[in-house]
Amino acid sequence: MAVTGTGAEEGTAERPTGAGGRLEIRPEEHAALVDGRPLSLTMRELQLLVTLAGHPQRIMTREELFAEVWGSQPRRDDRSVDVYVSRLRAKLGAALPDTQLIHTHNGIGYRFSPDG
Repeated sequence: MAVTGTGAEEGTAERPTGAGGRLEIRPEEHAALVDGRPLSLTMRELQLLVTLAGHPQRIMTREELFAEVWGSQPRRDDRSVDVYVSRLRAKLGAALPDTQLIHTHNGIGYRFSPDG
């Protein structure tokens, strides 16, 4: 897996993160590819993937993810992060059926594990 151009070095950095190189994230192109084929993601799903992949193996709280992706603080009972993680998992699972990249930590948040 590779994350290309994570924002700091717009379009110039390539950072391998595991999973056999099957998933490539290109935020500057608003794209994610699996085995070289485009993965159909909404902007929010892509932003969520970029955010999680930018912090591999780190548990990110729902509040952190909401602030990073939506640009504000969530309302008290907002479940947007959970809904979008579920959608993103479904799409990643369809493209990479034997790999689970996003792990839930109950009561805390989510962790991106590039090695599945």
